[in-house]
Amino acid sequence: MPKLLALTGSPSAHSRTAVVADHALRHLTHAHVGFETATLAVRELPAADLLAARRGEPEIRRALEAVADADGLIIATPVYKASYTGLLKAFLDLLPQDGLAGKTVLPLATGGSLAHVLTIDYALRPVLTALGARHVTAGRFVLDSTVERGSGPDRLRPEAELDLLQAVDEFADALRAASVPTAPVPTAAPSLLTATATATAIATATAAAP
Repeated sequence: MPKLLALTGSPSAHSRTAVVADHALRHLTHAHVGFETATLAVRELPAADLLAARRGEPEIRRALEAVADADGLIIATPVYKASYTGLLKAFLDLLPQDGLAGKTVLPLATGGSLAHVLTIDYALRPVLTALGARHVTAGRFVLDSTVERGSGPDRLRPEAELDLLQAVDEFADALRAASVPTAPVPTAAPSLLTATATATAIATATAAAP
C-alpha cells in the first residue's frame, strides 16, 4: 500500500493552506482506495530544534523518518514575499541531498493574488527536483479568496475545488504508476535459424583448419 504524507509549511494555526491540503487528502481517501495517508504540519515541530537543525531530537527525527517512509508527498505552502515560507525551507534543509529520491510529489500553494502563481514552478519545484524527487506532478495555486471559512465546515469554491481535485487525481495516477514494479525484459532465446548458422560456421572453420 503506497504511503502518502501531506506536509504543510504554514506558520498559522488556522491556515487556508492546511484546508487545501486536508481537502486533497479527503479526496484521495474517498476517490482513490489503497493509500495510507498521514499529515505533518511543520509549525508543530519544536522551533528551536528546527532552526538549529537538530536532526537527532525525537520529534525532528520522527518527522524526517515520516518523509523517508513516504512513497508520495503533498507539499503545501502559502506564498510569502513571492516564495514559499521560511518555515518550509527550514524543514527541507534538514533532508539529505537525496531526501526525496524515488518519491512522487504534488506541490500546492495558496496566496492572495494571481501574481504569485509562478511560485510553484520558479521557487518550489527547483528545490524538490534538487532533493531528487522522481516525479513532481503539475501543482496548483489556490487563491485565498476561494477558500471559504465560517461557522460551517471549511470548503473551496467549486471552480477551485474542481481544479485541485484534477491535480490530486493526476498525482494519484502517477503515484500508482511509480509503485508498479517494472517487469524484467526477458532474454530472447536464440532462434533455430541462428543456431543452425552458428553450427555451420563452426563446422566450416573446423574443416578448413590444417
